[in-house]
Amino acid sequence: MTAPRVTLYTRPGCHLCDDAREVIARVCADVGESFEEVDITTDGDLEDRFSEDIPVTFVDGRQHDFWRVDETRLRAALGA
Repeated sequence: MTAPRVTLYTRPGCHLCDDAREVIARVCADVGESFEEVDITTDGDLEDRFSEDIPVTFVDGRQHDFWRVDETRLRAALGA
């Protein structure tokens, strides 16, 4: 199985993270991709790096969005 193309960095209790997860899950399901979610509170380096910018979305290893996920932009980045 190949690695997910989308990574969502989150923090527990983050309502923007919940919103981003819904958009990402919907888009990935539609285009046949998978995504992984990483809780930044489990890694001090990630917490330092992203702290107040969460949720942060990466596509193919590059930062794509933060705070909000634009569905149209995400679809375009995934080639859909």
